[in-house]
Amino acid sequence: MRRLTGFDCEGAWCAASLDEGDKTAGLLIVSGGNEIRSGAHAGQAALAAHVAALGYPVFRYDRRGIGESEGDNCGFESSAADIAAAVTAFRAQVLHLQHIVAFGNCDAASALALFHQGLPIDRLVLANPWVIETQTDADAPTPPSPAAIRARYWQRLKNPRSLGDLLTGKINLRKLASGIKAAAQNEKPRVLADRLAKALANSSVPATIVLARRDTTAMAFHSAWQSDSFDAVRARDKVTLETFDSASHSFADSDSKLWLCQIIRNALEPTNG
Repeated sequence: MRRLTGFDCEGAWCAASLDEGDKTAGLLIVSGGNEIRSGAHAGQAALAAHVAALGYPVFRYDRRGIGESEGDNCGFESSAADIAAAVTAFRAQVLHLQHIVAFGNCDAASALALFHQGLPIDRLVLANPWVIETQTDADAPTPPSPAAIRARYWQRLKNPRSLGDLLTGKINLRKLASGIKAAAQNEKPRVLADRLAKALANSSVPATIVLARRDTTAMAFHSAWQSDSFDAVRARDKVTLETFDSASHSFADSDSKLWLCQIIRNALEPTNG
């Protein structure tokens, strides 16, 4: 059964949804970006229903200033209190809850990586963590990282049709040259990526990082993952990286959706008492 609920976060009322289940492990879903708790195309609501049907309670909420919640929206960098309050509310409303698996996509994954320490969270599932530095101009779109551009060009070069398109003039040579120049650029300083690496390296909480292989946000994270900053994280035996061949940032296609559900189920099962 699903019911509407809520909790207080530093004087602001946050709207939440609880899908009930009788197992002692539960799933906390943290929304990314400015999405409401149902997620893109109601994907998180569907995920909650799927997991609850397996017997696991699921708690979702609107961060302050988002959806039905009060307060100001200050972005994921200011969401530590929201996450902590949601964990407390989840445990208070599901009295038999013993273990929490926390899931987030995009900047919600980054927020969980940064702010989970000290909270009673037993396992993390971090999807397509956001490591792209924010633009100084709030109105300017964030360009794809050089790592994402390189990955896209590599995918095109592996396609035999691309050579034919080049020879027949279907590919704009000026745009091609511009793209190659952008791909050759060095990455900008990875301040956010370094912070995530430090947080995960210093954590004892098991974490599964999941990437949609052809998603640009995932490509940027994968590039950071391979850098020296993540050496200590890659060395942790309780941190695993899983990838799926999809371009869907929210795992919306049927195959990647099933894959993500299985990843989350695998994370929940060992923690169920």
